[in-house]
Amino acid sequence: MTPAPAPSPDSTGRAFDAVLCDLDNVIRFYDTAPLAALERAAGLPEGTTADLGYAPETDLPLLLGRITPDAWVESIAAGLTERVGAERAHELGRALADAPFRADEEVVALLRRARTHVPLVLVTNATLQLDADLALLGLTDLADAVVSSAVEQVAKPDPAIYRIAAGRAGVPVKRCLFVDDRQENIDAAAALGMTTALYREPDDLRRALGPCAEEAVVAP
Repeated sequence: MTPAPAPSPDSTGRAFDAVLCDLDNVIRFYDTAPLAALERAAGLPEGTTADLGYAPETDLPLLLGRITPDAWVESIAAGLTERVGAERAHELGRALADAPFRADEEVVALLRRARTHVPLVLVTNATLQLDADLALLGLTDLADAVVSSAVEQVAKPDPAIYRIAAGRAGVPVKRCLFVDDRQENIDAAAALGMTTALYREPDDLRRALGPCAEEAVVAP
């Protein structure tokens, strides 16, 4: 599908009236070092567990709220048992599920500034644990709304989740800026007419936000 033309700036000079932002690998980052150490000890290449755990056939049922995280761990273990044995396979699956995470404070600060200008909605392929995870990160107040695949039972890059997010922001789809680290998710948003920003580092977000990256000036 050919992406729709980019929206033109309005009287404010912006091409968007809301920011829709991904969570993982934009705001939240995982520490995979403990898992990598376990993989080396098991004689597996680093990333083997994640490759299995995040394969669509393993991961999508979790992200659509159809299985629990424990069931996800079991499915990972089932795929690794023949290679490393049942006990170590479960240890690897659990290490992936319980990997510690942190928020990028620079990204959080940029998004908080943006929200002083326009609505901010998180749009994430996430589990039913998302609310608890946001609380652990101290980010329950970051956005005006959170659109989670596990709650909506639809996942990016399905166009439906983008439309849901635009609705929560209260703006037309074509007046949204969508930020994500995955090209297929960006392409789906662009096909709907959204302004898009492929995230690799905070400067990508800063450039996309433009003046919205600055604190709004409140008249005295």
